[in-house]
Amino acid sequence: MLAVLGLGNPGRAYARSRHNVGFWCVEQVAREHHIPLGERRRHAVLGQGSIAGLPVVLAKPRTFMNRSGIAARYLAQRFALRPEQLLVVHDDMDLPLGTLRLRPRGSSAGHHGLESTMAELRTQEFLRLRIGVGRPPPGQDPVGFVLAPFAPGEGQAIRETVARAAEAVAWLAEHGLESAMNRYN
Repeated sequence: MLAVLGLGNPGRAYARSRHNVGFWCVEQVAREHHIPLGERRRHAVLGQGSIAGLPVVLAKPRTFMNRSGIAARYLAQRFALRPEQLLVVHDDMDLPLGTLRLRPRGSSAGHHGLESTMAELRTQEFLRLRIGVGRPPPGQDPVGFVLAPFAPGEGQAIRETVARAAEAVAWLAEHGLESAMNRYN
């Protein structure tokens, strides 16, 4: 089994923000693999299906970013997940726009959604797919930057990046982490 938790903030105000690329990735995987995201739970919206014969759970937290760990803990408990069965997909300002990085573990690097996930799971030992959203221009507040939509000139790049991120999730499900890292990092 693979559980994919895409991080983001709920609500229309944040739907197009950089912080929500984790949601976009999960939604793309759901569309491509015909997995309806229709199961609404207290802390997450879920969809269950399969990719290449592997059972997959897709999830988007219903909490705000800094409480994303509640959904991660719910998934881990409900599906009796081992750390290597949970993939957290999130935005990363330390990566240039359009860059993907799969990792088997790591620190939060100041990302509040990851901090919450680590605190709730009591481990850093879960898979991550980092989606580069770029750095804010000099003088712009990083929080405002990630909560803002992409610039018009960035639209094509981020759509292509999210499509590649969804491919990476499917490749990971079918071929494993090492192969996915070699192909998408």
